[in-house]
Amino acid sequence: MPTDRMPLSVALDALEKMYGTPPPPKLRDPLELILWEEVGYLVDDDKRRAAFGALKTKVGTRAERILGATHGALLSVAKLGGMNPEERVERLKKTATLALEHARELRALAALPLATAKRVLGKFPGVGEPGAEKVLLFSRSQAVLALDANGVRVLARLGYGSETKNYALTYRSVQKAAAAELTPSFDAFIRTHVLLRQHGQDTCAREAPRCEICPLRTSCVWNRSRKD
Repeated sequence: MPTDRMPLSVALDALEKMYGTPPPPKLRDPLELILWEEVGYLVDDDKRRAAFGALKTKVGTRAERILGATHGALLSVAKLGGMNPEERVERLKKTATLALEHARELRALAALPLATAKRVLGKFPGVGEPGAEKVLLFSRSQAVLALDANGVRVLARLGYGSETKNYALTYRSVQKAAAAELTPSFDAFIRTHVLLRQHGQDTCAREAPRCEICPLRTSCVWNRSRKD
């Protein structure tokens, strides 16, 4: 570990002091975790939460309920989730169809080899490898350090991994460097994901980050480079 890089445990403790202890995830079912992502497009958490809540109350989150719902019911849900609602209706239907086709694998994610589990989840619309890892982590199927773009950005600015123009390579590099400092466990990885995501959203934004209030600023490689 570079001597000038803040240990991840110290960074996470500082973020928890700033934001509070992350609450446990409300969703654990793999299909619901996929649907959570699909009900919204380029929307904040509040709008996504509203759309998912409407899906759950008006239609249901079981595959059979989604396939049996009217187009109008699904469209009313999709409209709460931002742009291109018609396209997201079709995604919800395709997801439900795939969930029935792969029901056995979804129930057995914890028992599958990691690569196989990610391939199964990658069949669903819009689920890339990072998204598949998040489903595996939050469903407590496989303990893998899943990161979203906010978390990757925060860690890269702290000097974890190598940032390149290829996001997939950056993701893997940052993930490997961060995971090396954590004890592998669902609780540790979920805590890391949630705190880094919140920091990236609220403080360490891509544009105009609020460095003046960041508790990690003295060890931020990116912040120091701006001053050089």
